Amino acid sequence: MTALTLPDIAAQATQSSLPLNWVGMCNIALPVQFDGSRLRASADAGVDLDDGNSRGIHMSRLYLALEVFEQQPLTPQLIHQVLGTFLESHAGLSTGAYLQLRFELMLKRPALISPLAGWKAYPVTLSAQLKDEVFHVELNVQLDYSSTCPCSAALARQLIQQQFLADFSDRGLNHEAVFNWLGSAEGVVATPHSQRSSAQLQVRLKEGMNELPIKALIDQAEAALGTAVQTAVKRTDEQAFALANGQNLMFCEDAARRLHRALQQLPWLTGFTLRVEHAESLHAHDAVAHSQWYW
Repeated sequence: MTALTLPDIAAQATQSSLPLNWVGMCNIALPVQFDGSRLRASADAGVDLDDGNSRGIHMSRLYLALEVFEQQPLTPQLIHQVLGTFLESHAGLSTGAYLQLRFELMLKRPALISPLAGWKAYPVTLSAQLKDEVFHVELNVQLDYSSTCPCSAALARQLIQQQFLADFSDRGLNHEAVFNWLGSAEGVVATPHSQRSSAQLQVRLKEGMNELPIKALIDQAEAALGTAVQTAVKRTDEQAFALANGQNLMFCEDAARRLHRALQQLPWLTGFTLRVEHAESLHAHDAVAHSQWYW
């Protein structure tokens, strides 16, 4: 009996000649190795379909090319290799290959004063493209921080000043009385409002990078802001956090400028786009600022 050849419908010509910009798969469950850990990732993998006469691509070839992420640490070189495999498996059909990986990077962060520490999860998206032999990688990281409104802080200070005049206008001053007044709810009658805020950082890496500097990007951004949200804390840490907020009063515009200047100092990127969002505690809407820079 003659063996039957399985039909390959994707290899058939289409009746409508039209190239497509992106064809592939989204939300592929995938383990990746990064910084000594095995992370659960979600991948989008695709190629363009330059041959408009071809009915489709070979999606299983893209899927199988992703298996290498199980075996080797995640680096720009490995991503370049995978995209090259995408194109080799679609020679004559495609000239561009695309990959996006989404995962959470877990970092253990120390408390500000005490010996406590706790874990924080940072959502990361890695986007890569190989088109006409040009390869580039972009990192997108989200981080949370606290922002105290400078206007609210000034208004609170004014109310405290007014209360001080009201309480001490008819009596003499002495250190103990003022000290006790400053530590009382009757003295400090107002406090500024703060809100949990977030920053989205998307940076393009220089060519020839040997690693993905995700932690370095997070560290640089959190240092610039000065008020990264905390994990495990004692009262000494909470007090130190209150001090950090008081010394880093920020409108969303201030936060965006701080991050912009900090990212410009990183020698391994060629451009970035950033977005900060302050989830207002005074208003029902949020305050947002964008900035970008490219060589």
